[in-house]
Formats: sequence, C-alpha cells, structure tokens
Amino acid sequence: MSRATDRVAPVAEILRKDAANCDRAGQLTAVTEDAVRSTGVVKMLQPKDFGGTEDHPTEFLETVLEIASHSPSAGWVAGVVGVHPHEVALGERRMQEEIWGDDPETWIASPYAPMGRARPVEGGYVFSGRWPFSSGTDLCQWVTIGGFITEDDGETITDRRARHFVLPRSDYEIVADSWQVVGLKGTGSKDLVVRDAFVPSYRVIGTEEITEGTAAARVGGRDNPLYAMPRNVMFAGAVSAATIGICKGVLDAFVELTRTRDGRYGKSSLDPYQLAALGDAAADIDASARHLLTDVDRTYDLCAAGEPTPVSQRAEVRRNQVRATNRAVAAADRLFRVAGGVSLREDLPMERLWRDSQSAIHHIQNVQDPIMQAWGLDFFGHPIPPSIKF
Repeated sequence: MSRATDRVAPVAEILRKDAANCDRAGQLTAVTEDAVRSTGVVKMLQPKDFGGTEDHPTEFLETVLEIASHSPSAGWVAGVVGVHPHEVALGERRMQEEIWGDDPETWIASPYAPMGRARPVEGGYVFSGRWPFSSGTDLCQWVTIGGFITEDDGETITDRRARHFVLPRSDYEIVADSWQVVGLKGTGSKDLVVRDAFVPSYRVIGTEEITEGTAAARVGGRDNPLYAMPRNVMFAGAVSAATIGICKGVLDAFVELTRTRDGRYGKSSLDPYQLAALGDAAADIDASARHLLTDVDRTYDLCAAGEPTPVSQRAEVRRNQVRATNRAVAAADRLFRVAGGVSLREDLPMERLWRDSQSAIHHIQNVQDPIMQAWGLDFFGHPIPPSIKF
C-alpha cells in the first residue's frame, strides 16, 4: 500500500458508512471530522514550527484522493481546507502565531474569490463583503478570503491585484441554510458575510509571489521546496485530487454493484457492454490520477533544484489538471449510464457518488475551456488574459 492508503485505511470504512449522514447534516459530522483529522491530511502542508508535517505535495494529493474515494464531501474538505496552510505559511509570522500558536489543529476556510472591499485605515483595512462556497467552514476557526483594496470611499478600486484577507471566526458570519445543492452536500460550503471588520496589515496576503512560487525566498525560514510550489498548482491540484478521488469512488461502487448483480441478461460481470465501459473508465480515471501526480512531482523537483517554475510550465500543469478532472468525470458518467436502474436507488451509494462527481466538475478550477484557451495563447507567444492566473 502507498503511504496515503496507509493513512486512510484505518478510517476508510467509517468514512464510507458516514458519508450519507454528512449529506443529511449538510456538513461533515463529528464522526467524519474526527476520521479526517486522524489521517493528518490538513497538517501535511502546515509548517513544522507550527505543528505541521511538511509532507511532499504529491503525498498530500494522494491522501486527498483516497479520502474522496470513500467520502466525497470529506475528501473535498480535506483538499480545500488542507491546502490553505500552504499559503498561510508564506504570510507574516505574527499572523501564523495568532492562528496556530495556541492550537496547531486549527483549520482555515476560504473562498478566494475577490468579492470583498477593503478601505485603508491606520494599521490596516476596514473590510466588508459576502462570499459563497466556503467549504468546511463550520469546522474552521479562521478564514482566508479574497478582496480588492479601494480608495477612501470604500468603493472605487484602482488596484486590480486581489489580496487575501485573513480573519478570525469572531469577525465573520456563516449564513445558515445557504448550502442547498444537488451534490457535495456534506461539504457545508456556506456563504460568509463580513461587515466592517478591521483587518490589520499583517493579516493581508499578496498573491503575486505566491502564485509564482517566489514568496518563500522573501519570507525566510521556509526552505522546504514545498513552499516554493506555485499556489495555483497547489490549490487547483487539491480540487483536482478530490474530483478524481470522487470518480474513483464511482468506479469502486460500480465494481461492487457489478460483481454480484444478476441483470435481465445474466450476470453483469459477464455483460460485454458493462465490461467495455468498466475498462475504459478504469483506464481514464487511473490516467487522470497519474497525470495529476506526475505533474506535481516534476514541479516539486524543479523547486527542489532551486529553479523558478516558468509560466509555460504552470500553464501546462493547469492544462493537464483540467483535462484530468474532465476525463475522470466523463468516465464516471459513462459508468453511471450503463449501471442499470438499480444504480438510482438511494440506499446504494452510486447515485450519490455520481451526483458528487457532477457537482465537483462545476468548481472554477475544473472549468476547462478558459484554461485551454490561455494555454494555447501562451504556447503561441500571445499574452495571457488577466483573468487567468497560472
């Protein structure tokens, strides 16, 4: 077994059995939260000086993928919440002390969409806004959310560089009943509201150096190549790993269903059409996982050699990530379509896993066409649209 499988194996059955309960609760249950915490996944990218383990990014993604194959919502939260320490590790140490100093088990939510507005005041900013899709937010005590700095009027934006503002739970509101969705129900990805919260300057993170992977050299004390990994490779990688893991869950459910099922035309495990679909899907989902992990490996190797990751490679990695997730979800969809009417039963996991895979592909990091267009523009030497950050 891989180290990732070793981490997850002790709680795999717990995750599978509790997945439907998470859906009904609209967030991870205490049982699943404890199971996820026991794997150590959320501390894998956290600095050692704050209780983390600074694992290889590929091992982190493998662990996310494995968790998601058993419990999609748990894997999604593990990936999204688990990747946040990578960015926070590159911010001001005073901020890190506030978050992890008393409790290294503290989880950090997001989202990064720049929907907030920050008005400059002495020592920091007055910050307001509303954000959807804060995955796992009920289990987190801090949040990193996106916004723009405005003029003194609080409205006019003159600097279009997005910043990330880091706030404690007391400074924002989680909007109850704002997560009513068709899939990934257990992620509890609710809306957040901030009303005129003061955010000190040391809790504001600029994104340019982190996007390029050059922030660690400025910050100091972050010599592990992990912290030279470009942010979008890491964040999108976490979303990709969870998505592919969910598709592996669909594959596993199909195999379990097919192994013992007798259909109208005999044993499903002898049905030539189902076997053909299974072979195609298994190959595509496996290829998607390998594509994702190989790209992160080669990017890490570049960071370990002390080399910057050029935009052309970052663009190629993102091209491959969106292709991998779309390939995997298409494979899961093919399996669901040939699984027969029994796959629609709510007391069996396949329909829930399929809904989760269809929901995962809607994440902005999985939207394929803009990334493919931007990669093509870069490939031919044209400017990349400012809306795309490689």
